[in-house]
Amino acid sequence: MSRPTRVLVMTIVHHPGDARIAHREIPALLQDGMSVTFAAPFSGYGVEPPAGVTAVDVRRARGRRRLGAVREARATLRRLAPEHDVVLLHDPELLIAAAGTTGDTPVIWDVHEDFPGAVESRDWIPGPVRPVVRAAAKAAQDWAEKRFTILLAEDGYVPLFHEPHPVVPNSTRVPEQVPPPASRRVVYLGSVTQSRGVQMLVDTARLLQGTATVDVYGPAHDGTDVLLEQAQADGALTWHGFTPNDVAMRAIEGAAVGVSFVRDEPNYRFSRLTKLMEYLAHGVPIVTTPLPTAKALVEDSAGGVLVPFEDPAAAAAAITALLDDDERRHAMAAAGHAYVQEHHNWNRDALDFAGHVRRAAQGGAR
Repeated sequence: MSRPTRVLVMTIVHHPGDARIAHREIPALLQDGMSVTFAAPFSGYGVEPPAGVTAVDVRRARGRRRLGAVREARATLRRLAPEHDVVLLHDPELLIAAAGTTGDTPVIWDVHEDFPGAVESRDWIPGPVRPVVRAAAKAAQDWAEKRFTILLAEDGYVPLFHEPHPVVPNSTRVPEQVPPPASRRVVYLGSVTQSRGVQMLVDTARLLQGTATVDVYGPAHDGTDVLLEQAQADGALTWHGFTPNDVAMRAIEGAAVGVSFVRDEPNYRFSRLTKLMEYLAHGVPIVTTPLPTAKALVEDSAGGVLVPFEDPAAAAAAITALLDDDERRHAMAAAGHAYVQEHHNWNRDALDFAGHVRRAAQGGAR
């Protein structure tokens, strides 16, 4: 009997409970019969490893303090890569770590973002050096394309590369049945940052006081914890902090509205926002700013409402209108759930993902 394919999954930036990594991709690998070593900053985030993996704790990379984490990642890759059939990387920083350290073991880079475009939204990168950093990011991306297997999380990332690469979409697991959006509860799911519209989220929550409750499930970055803590102290919202994806999915069920107020920035302009699909998958209508992919999802699914960027008054009005119209809200929930079940369902995409990893391990993908 042949041994299982051995996969080394590594991140030094993402939370070890990241939805794509820990709740979609790793379970897909395990369900396919592969063995997984998961190298992630468990102690850096204060969390325990998931079940079913061999866990390796590595240093967390954050802000400008990244060099030490990259050095440690290089040592970890040099030590562990030869013991595995394929390495799956989730951070651009790990491109540096992987250079010259993985030997003959194939490497996959799972691209979650527009790497060069993301430079503009990194507050810890000083403005004057951003053009240099962006050029370096593009050079690193081109270098990786020549050496690694590339998997893309979005169709919008295809133009970033010279050659075509497989897209394993950031879809979501879709339950067969979901409860109707019966409460007067508004939910926000995911990381909280300035670029993802924390100010509009807080201002909208304040306008909804007395009309709806607002629950925020996700970690705060870029100093946004101060805004959330003050809004919570004022009774405008409840901030639950980082919430494991499976717990968060249960928590949003039955909510009246799920919101996303991402700004119009290059890194998000053509990114399919997973939170919107997760809301719809769980029968929660969406209210979102009109980024191109968000606009297309609302129009194609009939599952939500678009509101202008940086306009909390318009958002609060749209949410209140949905709260006061049960028939419209329930129709949106049913339409959105059916659309995501058909078009953005990880229950199907998981098989495709596992196939790509297995082919890379066998040297059949590049």
